[in-house]
Amino acid sequence: MDGVIWQWSGALAEGAAMTVGLALATLPFGLALGLAAALAKTSHIAAARGLAEAYTTIFRALPELLTLLLIYFGGQILLQKIAAATDLPVDVQVSPFVAGLVALALVFGAYSSEVILAALNAVERGQIEAARSFGMSPRQVFRRVRLPQMLRFALPGLGNNWLVLLKDTSLVSVIALSDLLRETTIAVQTTREPFKFYAVACVIYLAMTALSTLAIARAERAAGRGFRSAR
Repeated sequence: MDGVIWQWSGALAEGAAMTVGLALATLPFGLALGLAAALAKTSHIAAARGLAEAYTTIFRALPELLTLLLIYFGGQILLQKIAAATDLPVDVQVSPFVAGLVALALVFGAYSSEVILAALNAVERGQIEAARSFGMSPRQVFRRVRLPQMLRFALPGLGNNWLVLLKDTSLVSVIALSDLLRETTIAVQTTREPFKFYAVACVIYLAMTALSTLAIARAERAAGRGFRSAR
């Protein structure tokens, strides 16, 4: 390994860990938002459908970087106004990690809602009717029939969204979160070796993507195992 790169290997490793940590922390919140929006779109309540459609339309239309900046700076302004209104003698600051998590979760949820909605609609109607004929409540039908089947159909699309999320974490470097891209940029500015360090960052992102792809493929095989055997 090049001596200069070796000197920065610790910082790059910490940046990569931050990138993966942010993506993993965002995933459950994004999935929850996506599932809630998808269920709202199937609701009989017009207001719920309208709210879900507005949410997905807005956050699929806005650039991810703009969403991040709005959350980061808008959140600080909001919290400072709340502090001023309550006479709290503190200077409230929004954590870059929290801002990144919220922004990425909103975007991930908006895209995932479409994947989940399509997966819910792909579940055979006969299975749902059969479950109801056995006396299952709507909640039991969802938990025992629709959710497992939906996961099988949704995994490929959600896997693609995860790969996009993993790359989108690089946007948080603009708000000074020490992710892989920010640590790489600091190394470039210090050493004046842009090609070396950006090439190393490419290799690290490719490695994370390759490992994620393998994990997604394994999850898809596991989800479809019972279905294939049944056929």
